[in-house]
Amino acid sequence: MAEEHTDAQPEDPLRAYAEFYPEVVRAGSLRHALQAAADRAGYGLTIDLMPPRRWRHIVARARTGNRSVIVSMTLGRRSFAVNCRADGAPMARGCTADLSEAAGALHSWLQGLREPELGARWPFLGSGEPSGEPSGAGEPGDAVSVRWRQVRASAAGPLHAPLYELVEAAFAEPRLRALSPRTSHDWLRFSRRATAPLCTDLPMARAIGNGRHHVRTHEGRVHEIIGPADTIALILDGLPENQEPSLPGTGPS
Repeated sequence: MAEEHTDAQPEDPLRAYAEFYPEVVRAGSLRHALQAAADRAGYGLTIDLMPPRRWRHIVARARTGNRSVIVSMTLGRRSFAVNCRADGAPMARGCTADLSEAAGALHSWLQGLREPELGARWPFLGSGEPSGEPSGAGEPGDAVSVRWRQVRASAAGPLHAPLYELVEAAFAEPRLRALSPRTSHDWLRFSRRATAPLCTDLPMARAIGNGRHHVRTHEGRVHEIIGPADTIALILDGLPENQEPSLPGTGPS
C-alpha cells in the first residue's frame, strides 16, 4: 500500500540521485543548488521548498505574483523538469540536463515573458524531454507509445519514484512494451488497448518499498517479489497467450 512508503524518510534522500546530480548532492538539495545557479546569474530570485516534506530535497519552487515554476529531478537519468504555471494552471513545461538553463527559464517566466518568446529563448520548454535525448517510446501518433511516455514521465517524478525501476524494466521488455500501461492506486497495469474498455485480465504490479514488489495475477492472487527483474518475469509468465488488441466485444477485456 502507498502508506508503506510515501511518508518514509530515507537515511540519505539524495543517495539515488548521486550519480547524475553531483552538484545537487554537494549543495544538499535541489533548492540550494538552484538558488546557487540563480545567484551566479544575478537573477535575484528566492527559491522555495516544495511541500510535502518528502520532496524537500528533490523539488523546488519559485513564485512571483500569479506565476510560479516547479523544478524537479528525474530519477535514473540527469533531467531537470521545469513546469511553468499561471494562476495554478500549467502553461509551459520541458526538461533539460543543464541546471543553469533550468534557472534561466525559471527567471524568464517569472519576469513575465510570454509563451512564444519563452519557447524561443528556451527551446526545451514545451518538449517535455531532456535536451539531446530521444522524444520517447515511438511515433507521436501511436496511442500506446504516448501512454508509455506519460507513464515513464510520471514514474520518474518524485510522487511515483518507487515505481521508476519497475516501469523502466517493463518498458525494456518487448511483450509488455506492446501493451498500453497505466498507473492506478500505485499499481502498474497493462491493457491490450489504450482506450476504453481497458483490459482487466492481465497481471499488474506495484512497488512496496525496499526493492520489493507485489504482483497480482488475473485470478486475484498476490505474490511478493524482490527486485524488478523477477517481478517482470512473473508478469510475463502470467500473460495469456492472446495479447493482441481486440475490438470491444470480440475478445478478452
